[in-house]
Amino acid sequence: MKTLAYYNGEITEIADMRIPLNDRAMYYGDGVYDATFAHNHVIWALEDHIERFYNSAALLDIVIPMSKDELSQLLKDLVAKVESPEQFVYWSVTRGTAPRKHEYPEGVSANLIVTLTPTGKPDTYQKLKLISYEDHRFEYCNIKTLNLIPSVLAAEAAKKAGCDEVIFHRGDIVTECAHSNCHIIKDGKLLTHPADHHILPGIGRAHLIKAAKAIGMAVDETFYTLDDLRNADEVLVTASSRFCLQAVELDGKPVGGKAPELVKKLQEYRVNSVEEECKAQ
Repeated sequence: MKTLAYYNGEITEIADMRIPLNDRAMYYGDGVYDATFAHNHVIWALEDHIERFYNSAALLDIVIPMSKDELSQLLKDLVAKVESPEQFVYWSVTRGTAPRKHEYPEGVSANLIVTLTPTGKPDTYQKLKLISYEDHRFEYCNIKTLNLIPSVLAAEAAKKAGCDEVIFHRGDIVTECAHSNCHIIKDGKLLTHPADHHILPGIGRAHLIKAAKAIGMAVDETFYTLDDLRNADEVLVTASSRFCLQAVELDGKPVGGKAPELVKKLQEYRVNSVEEECKAQ
C-alpha cells in the first residue's frame, strides 16, 4: 500500500477511509494520540510512545480496546504493509461513537485509528528560526490530546513570520514549542523545563536527556526564562522526528552558536542511536 488507514479493524488507503460523524473526536476532540516515525520499516522508540499513549488515555478515563502488547504488534504489522520504509506513524483513540452529549456516553467502546504515510528521514542538522508566543493553552499539556487549536494557531503565526517553530512562554517562563520541546545549553549544562502539566513529556526530550548524560553533560530539569534563552550558549528543539535541532534565531535576532561542539556530539549520538535501533531487518 502507498498509505494506510486503520479504523477499528478496517484497513484501506487513507483517502478511502470513512469515519462516523458521531465519533466524539468530531464534536469534542475527545481523544488522545501519539506519533513517531518508522525507519527501515522499524518503528522508533515504540515502547516509549505506547507507554505515553496509555498514560494520556488513562488521564482522560478512556479505555483503549486492546493491551499494550497487542497495540504494539498491530502497529508493527501495519507498518510492514506500506511500501515506503520511511513512514510517519500516527495513532489515536477516541472515547467512542455516540450522539452529541457532553457527558461520557455509557456502553460505548473506544475507537482506535492509525494512519501511516511515507515520509523522508528526519534531518537533525536543520537550523531553526523561532518566534516567541504567549502560551494560552489549557492546564493539561502533559496529556497528548486531540485538542490542538492553540498549537495550530501558534504554528501558523510562525509560518507567517517566516519561521519554523514557536517558543511558548507563560509570563517570562519558557515552556515548550507548538509541536516540540525546547532546551538550552548554558556553561556546558543542558537545561529543560520540568516534566509537569505545562509541557508534553516528549520522547525526543527524554532521549536528548539520555544523550546528554551519555556524553558527560549535566542535566538540570528546571524553569528558565526568555532572557535565559536569548543569552544561552545554544538553543535546541526536539521531538520524535526532530532528534536535536539547533535554533539560530528568535524573534529576528541571533541566538546560540556558542557551543557547536556540544551540539554536534548530541546530534551524532542521537542519529547513531536511531540507526542502531532501526536497523534494516
